[in-house]
Amino acid sequence: MLAPLVNIFRIPELRSKVIITLALLVVCRVGVYVPIPGVDTVAVSKWIDAAEGKAANPTDAGSRMIGLVDMFTGGALVRCTVFALGVMPYISASIIFQLLTTVVKPLEELQKEGEAGRKKINQYTRYATVLLCVVQGLFIARYVTTMHVEANVTQSFVPNPNFVYYLSAVFSITAGTMFLMWIGEQITEFGIGNGMSLIIMAGIIARIPSAISELSMKFVPYLSSNQEGKYGLLMAGLLILMYVAVVVGVVIIQQAQRQITVQQAKHTRGRRVYGGQRHYMPLRVNQAGVIPIIFAQSLLMFPPMIFSFIGGYVKSPSLSYFIMQLGNQFQGGFLYVMLYVAMIFFFCFFWTAVVFNPIKMADDMKQYGHFIPGIRPGTRTADYLEKLMTRITLAGAAFLAAIAILPLVINRGLALGSGAAQLYGGTGLLIVVGVALDMVQKIESHLLMRHYGGFLKGARVRGRSK
Repeated sequence: MLAPLVNIFRIPELRSKVIITLALLVVCRVGVYVPIPGVDTVAVSKWIDAAEGKAANPTDAGSRMIGLVDMFTGGALVRCTVFALGVMPYISASIIFQLLTTVVKPLEELQKEGEAGRKKINQYTRYATVLLCVVQGLFIARYVTTMHVEANVTQSFVPNPNFVYYLSAVFSITAGTMFLMWIGEQITEFGIGNGMSLIIMAGIIARIPSAISELSMKFVPYLSSNQEGKYGLLMAGLLILMYVAVVVGVVIIQQAQRQITVQQAKHTRGRRVYGGQRHYMPLRVNQAGVIPIIFAQSLLMFPPMIFSFIGGYVKSPSLSYFIMQLGNQFQGGFLYVMLYVAMIFFFCFFWTAVVFNPIKMADDMKQYGHFIPGIRPGTRTADYLEKLMTRITLAGAAFLAAIAILPLVINRGLALGSGAAQLYGGTGLLIVVGVALDMVQKIESHLLMRHYGGFLKGARVRGRSK
């Protein structure tokens, strides 16, 4: 394993790419500590020290929404810094335009124009990113003004929340996101891997030490423990084995593919016969990636807010109690888990239907003289691919649902804390594993191109879908 790491720095081009990537990621982490103008940094530091883990262990929907965004920004949101939104506005704008290209005819035609069309869509994406930054920046600026060091202390994060504060806060947050977007593009062009994904992964990894620290407080240096809420070394060993098993399972499913045999038709020209080769079309088990979990988490944050708002205005005590209890079910209860799983399945099939078009694929195969052995080209091929992809997506959705609810089960069963439980699944683990596999695949391709051994002997890391 050490030989490939040494070989990385033997290739000048690859060495410069790695150094550029690491240097730009360091700049991203430094920006996490640059505060928003007008924010009292002393008050923020006191709040972080007094409420350690508050964002990682939320108690209401608003806090869970803040905690989700803060996970992608690597703690920048809780610290009230200029990188408070991270690259999430750009990711959201990219997903929106990816969906619009399938339903809006002018965007679909623009995408078919090749590189020029993609550049135009990227330009529209940047404009949408600025708009999202301004809107979300206003919410962040307002949210910071409502925060205090403690509930019974009137020391606010923003001593003077006037118009100048809001203008400078929105401007600095928008500029911070655009700067991160530029850094991500530079990493993609001059570094290793996808820049936006690496920035998100760096933010998630930066939270791991605090999660490990939270987890270590639950254990005592004995084989077993009789203290309530404490665990011994035996349980620590089981948790480590469980973590390794979860990571291995995520890697296997992320790389899993169903290979469909595709035969090329033979063409006779003169006395020569062309074609007839056989190759394979890979269909990924987890075609949607981590997007279904993000969509499901985002939508399930709104019902508790709505029920809490309605419950405060209902005059009847019994009806108000019923509404508040219904809202509490969305804080991690049985109803929340069932809806969470159902929405993950729905978004898995929805996103797969957006990115995978069996009719177009069957037409392209027919046009280029390819066919699946035993399946008639055209409509029969499209029906076969759709039926096969439905079964594969069902397995991928079940895997995503299991990974998504695993932190809830661990936190509920062992009371390890929300931050520590997130190590065993959820959005963060899927993103880190997916981005790490993508980066390893790119480094390995550089090593093999220069006739060096890869990271895995006797195997190759398959690139993940974008």
